[in-house]
Amino acid sequence: MADANLDHQLNLLAHLRGILAALGEAEQVPEESHALFMERFVELIELLPKNPIESQYLGQDIICQVIQRYPQIAHLVPRDLLWYFAGDCLHFMPDDEIELYQALEERRYEAEQNDEPFDWNMEKKLLSMSAQSSKH
Repeated sequence: MADANLDHQLNLLAHLRGILAALGEAEQVPEESHALFMERFVELIELLPKNPIESQYLGQDIICQVIQRYPQIAHLVPRDLLWYFAGDCLHFMPDDEIELYQALEERRYEAEQNDEPFDWNMEKKLLSMSAQSSKH
């Protein structure tokens, strides 16, 4: 299950990298600093599968910098990445969203303990729908 989670995060990082690359191509950001930032972003993508624990701080730093350096795309940063890297990234998540992710983690833990399959995205949709219906 940990590999599926890691693959999911790598896919989200690749998606975000594409968005950042498009920003650079559209010349919406200073070219030199953007190129250096993109190098660090690629470094994270390469380091994460080799050493997920060691790359946590780099991931926190880079994801927080994406939001701070590129506020025009902050709404496009996948929320799962904020949760995965945690730490300072959690400052960009409202409390109700953090509660949703905590509930997701509890469900994943229960599934692992019972040797049951767990689909992160499906469970997230189910929890989001139940949270929405409880607000109305």
